[in-house]
Amino acid sequence: MKLPLFLLLVVIAISCSAQKKMAEPVRGTWVTNVASNALTSKEKVIETVQRCRQLGLNTIYVVVWNKGVTMYPSEVVYKYIGVKQDPVYKGFDPIKEMIEQGHKAGMKVIAWFEYGFAYGYDDTTSIWLKKYPHWAGRDINGKLLQKNKFYWWNSLHPEVQGFMKELVLDFVKRYKADGIQGDDRFPAMPSEGGYDAYTKSIYAKEHKGAAPPDNFKDSAWLQWRAGKLNQYIKDLYVAIKKENAQCIVSWAPSIYPWSKEQYLQDWPSWLNGGYADEILPQLYRYELAAYEKILKELNAQVTPAQKSKVFPGLLIGLGDGYLVKQQMLEEMIRLNRKNGFNGECTFYYEGLKSLKPYAVEKRKK
Repeated sequence: MKLPLFLLLVVIAISCSAQKKMAEPVRGTWVTNVASNALTSKEKVIETVQRCRQLGLNTIYVVVWNKGVTMYPSEVVYKYIGVKQDPVYKGFDPIKEMIEQGHKAGMKVIAWFEYGFAYGYDDTTSIWLKKYPHWAGRDINGKLLQKNKFYWWNSLHPEVQGFMKELVLDFVKRYKADGIQGDDRFPAMPSEGGYDAYTKSIYAKEHKGAAPPDNFKDSAWLQWRAGKLNQYIKDLYVAIKKENAQCIVSWAPSIYPWSKEQYLQDWPSWLNGGYADEILPQLYRYELAAYEKILKELNAQVTPAQKSKVFPGLLIGLGDGYLVKQQMLEEMIRLNRKNGFNGECTFYYEGLKSLKPYAVEKRKK
């Protein structure tokens, strides 16, 4: 049966509107629970959302998994280690509140699984290590896998992958967030890893009994491990979409090819393979010339058609007191537009208390 003309026009208008909404460039920021009180109360959550909206942002990437615990009550984590939620929140669910307040303000809220495949920071007493020692990553000397003070699981172990998949899918099922996000720790693993018993055994099975190369930067060895993570992220993407087809699957990896060489993150393959709705590469630089250089490299790594899915991550502040100057922030955004990137995400929210990312654009209106 054919639709009447006016109904057909309505359907077309709704479809176009939906496509336009989906295609809206990201103007976001990361909200974390480190060196920030943005999630400590309902009032702080409301304040955070209002400030972001007033500054012209449309997306909040809020931390939900950090330091081996969740910011929200999680039956999954409780099942594994007997801890339901980061005790600092004392029964308050800041993630539920952030989603509700963000949606009221017309903003998207993406759940950021910040800790990823790391289980501890400068700490070998983690409950995760005590309960699941066979999950631990190992370097060539058999020592616990550590990089930049973070202790890592073996990201190729099926139990480790299964836990993170269970954690993510449970969140997607229970919360009305607009999407989920992994970063430079999910899915990832320091390239120094892969020398644990499990990984060496599966490598041997696929290489006629041979042991992995001693050189962890060996190109074939890098690609083999990166390929395992590629398959994991593809399977996870499919599972997420099966649970909720509208869920945005976002990744914020390190810059390429450094990301692959250091953390086995072959993210161009994620983009080319169709299992990334967004890529927010961390173009963190302290000088404008360095930022322009890395931005040009990114420009050469993605096709014009892919640019609608790629949004540079900008470093604007750190908990150690660093804060980018307003002029440099405006110049980074100008360079993004010049190179065809129509959106970006700032690390991290606290810096926005002193900065206005879209001040120039507002002045031009």
